[in-house]
Amino acid sequence: MRASLRILTATAVALAYVLPANAEVLKEVGKGEGEVDIVAWAGYIERGETDKAYDWVTDFEKQTGCKVNVKVAGTSDEMVTLMNGGGFDLVTASGDASLRLVAGKKVQEINTALIGNWSNVDPRLQDAPWHTVDGKHYGTPYQWGPNVLMYNTEAFKDKAPDSWSVVFEEQNLPDGKSNKGRVQAYSGAIYIADAALYLMSKKPELGIKDPYELSEDQYKAVLDLLRGQKPLIQRYWHDATVQTDDFTNEGVVASGSWPYQVNLLQANKKPIASVIPKEGATGWADTTMMHVDAPHPNCAYMWMQHSLEPKVQGDVAAWFGSVPAVPAACKGNELLTDAGCVTNGYDKFDQIKFWKTPIGKCATQEACVPYSRWATDYIAIVGGQ
Repeated sequence: MRASLRILTATAVALAYVLPANAEVLKEVGKGEGEVDIVAWAGYIERGETDKAYDWVTDFEKQTGCKVNVKVAGTSDEMVTLMNGGGFDLVTASGDASLRLVAGKKVQEINTALIGNWSNVDPRLQDAPWHTVDGKHYGTPYQWGPNVLMYNTEAFKDKAPDSWSVVFEEQNLPDGKSNKGRVQAYSGAIYIADAALYLMSKKPELGIKDPYELSEDQYKAVLDLLRGQKPLIQRYWHDATVQTDDFTNEGVVASGSWPYQVNLLQANKKPIASVIPKEGATGWADTTMMHVDAPHPNCAYMWMQHSLEPKVQGDVAAWFGSVPAVPAACKGNELLTDAGCVTNGYDKFDQIKFWKTPIGKCATQEACVPYSRWATDYIAIVGGQ
C-alpha cells in the first residue's frame, strides 16, 4: 500500500503546477438552498424506487429540506465533462477523474471541520492522494471496491474462470462454445489498465510495474492485445442497466463489471457469479467532490455529512456490493450484515490497482504515455481501427 501511495503522490505532485489558487473555503454551514445536484455512478444514490429497503435520500430530504437531484454517469470521462460544464454541486469521482478535476480547477477544497463524520472515515482513505493534494482535501471518501470478472455460471459449470484471459483471448469456454461475441469490455479508456494488468502476469518480460504507467513499448503491447480482443466483444459497455440486460437476454457470459451488476442479477435469480482472477483487479475509490462554483454549497455540505453516516455507508455497500469508507458501517447493518465488508473486499485493499489518471511524468520509469493518448487510442480501438 505504501508503494501505491508513493506512486499516487507522484501523480499529484506532477499535476500540482496547474492546481487552482485557494478558493474561499466555507467557514460554516448555513441554511440549505432547497436542493443539491449530484453527478453519480448508477446505484450510488437510491431513494427506494427500485427496492424500498434501499433509501438513503428520503430522510435526508425531510431533515434538511434539500431535494436531491441525480445525474447518472457511466464513465469517469462523462463525469469530468459534466463537471466542466458546471451547474452541479457534487460528483462521486473515481481516482481516474478526481485529480483531473482538481487540476482543471473544477472542484474546491473541503473544510473537513464542518463534517462531523470525517473522523469516522477509514484511515486508509482519509489522506488518500486521489483527493488530497498539498495537505488539502478536495472531497470526502464515499465507497471503494474492485472491478470484478462477472460470469454466467451455466457457461462455467465445472469451474469458475480464474483468469482475465476469458475476455482477452479467443478460446472455448467450459460449455464447449467459443467466447467470441459472448464477452464485453468497459467503454472507458481507463480499461487500458485492465489489459495492462493482465499483461503484467501474461508477459512479465514487458516489465510493467504499474498498469497506469506504461512506456511506449509496453503501451504498444497493450493496444495490440485490445485490438485482438475487438472481434470477441459483443458490446463495449458503460451503462450498468444495459449490461445486466445483455447478460440476461443477449447471451453475454463474461465481462469485467462492478459488484452492483452482480448483485442486481443475483437478486433477479440469474445464474451469475463473480471472481477476482489470479492476475488481480483494477478498482475504484470514489470521492464526493464539490464543484468550485457549486450553486447549493450548504446543501452540498449537508449531503457530504449525511453520506458518511454509518447507516448510509452500510446501505450503499449492501446495494452496490462495495466497501464502505466508514468502517463502523461494517457492524450492525441489517442489509450489509456483519460479513458484508469482508465479502465485498475490505481486506483486499492492498491487492487492488485503484484507478488513477495516467500522466507523462511518472514514478516507475522515465516517461509514460499520458491519458490524452489513452483516450484517443481507445476510441479508435472501440471504433475498429
